Amino acid sequence: MNKSILIVDDEPATRMMMRMMLKLDGFTVEEAEDGIDALRQIKESPPDLLILDVMMPQMDGVELCRILRKQPATATLPIILLSGKTQPKDERAGLNAGANLYLYKPTPRKLLNQKIFSLLEESAP
Repeated sequence: MNKSILIVDDEPATRMMMRMMLKLDGFTVEEAEDGIDALRQIKESPPDLLILDVMMPQMDGVELCRILRKQPATATLPIILLSGKTQPKDERAGLNAGANLYLYKPTPRKLLNQKIFSLLEESAP
């Protein structure tokens, strides 16, 4: 596979668990601790897919998603928002910001993998 995924989450333990899970599935995984760090990394080396936490300091996942959708280089980058916020208004805000998917934490590994593979297949040239 060798597709790259950038995990953006302010919780180191969450990033570590996701990294281990995704590496088992053959992905190259990078990490960022907030939206500002993610923007820098995306500019240097754009990933094939982003997994963003919604609630982070400095710049949350919804704001990062809005910014990325406005930039031509990242306008179609597949983005999954992962959040503990389960209210319909929170999900709408994430999808309105341009996320492809809004999933609740914790998301079962099998479901997350299905969604990742599906998004990567849809975005393939």
